[in-house]
Amino acid sequence: MFSIVPGKFCAAYQLDPRMDLEKGRDKSMKKQTVQILKIKNGEIFPTEDEVAVERHLSVKINGEKMFSLNCTPEFLEEQLDCIFTDIRPDAVKIGMLSSAALMRTVARKLKEYQAENIVVDPVMVSTSGSRLMAEEAVQVMKEEICPLADVITPNLPEAEVLVGRTIVTEQEMEEAAAEISRVCRTAVLLKGGHQRNDANDLLCQNGSLRWFRGKRIDNPNTHGTGCTLSSAIAANLAKGFSLEESVERAKEYLSGALADMLDLGNGSGPMNHGFDLKEEYRKVKA
Repeated sequence: MFSIVPGKFCAAYQLDPRMDLEKGRDKSMKKQTVQILKIKNGEIFPTEDEVAVERHLSVKINGEKMFSLNCTPEFLEEQLDCIFTDIRPDAVKIGMLSSAALMRTVARKLKEYQAENIVVDPVMVSTSGSRLMAEEAVQVMKEEICPLADVITPNLPEAEVLVGRTIVTEQEMEEAAAEISRVCRTAVLLKGGHQRNDANDLLCQNGSLRWFRGKRIDNPNTHGTGCTLSSAIAANLAKGFSLEESVERAKEYLSGALADMLDLGNGSGPMNHGFDLKEEYRKVKA
């Protein structure tokens, strides 16, 4: 099992084959030993080095229980160096960062490289309602990651973690968005489509509120909608659109991807991100 980072000379982890993957599979934050591999010119070279990494949270993929591994802050730092020193990104979208140490690494590197057009999707709660982030990490995110962002995009359960109370009505959404924006010192797009109302999202920017109304699309394959929306916002910011324009365009893109009704895999599958490709490039050989 490899984690390969693009670059001229990079490191990767290989799970120790002596690991018992079944034993303690549901136990979180277990330490595992992994072997360091080096990658050069597309070839993988084993080394004698090993490192202990955190075996983090158990997750479910299509009903099967899996687990994830936290990389070390040092490894993440090298990944970010590879990216910013080679093809500098015009925008940065940040998804799940599960530990405070990884968050501090990201914050330090974003400042070092003076990154622009930063969108933070604060992934803290799974669809099933499970917490995905330690309390310490939530606080570090609020204090060190969010203030660097142009906008953060919490859904309702995540917003409830940030404000510490239940959010149901539109008025409560407006109050929560304003509070999160003030505390996190950034604009907030509070997503209301999390099984409570239609796809109505609320943007709080510099103290002003704007609703983006949307119609819920009857498609069971909604895996990754939040990630898609925040990534689309970042892409539009990179193209020079304002934040309001970027949110509007991102919501239109998301609606189109859902309306294409792609049906892949078991469970809640992904939407069709390539729905707007020219017909010529969507052809399937007869």
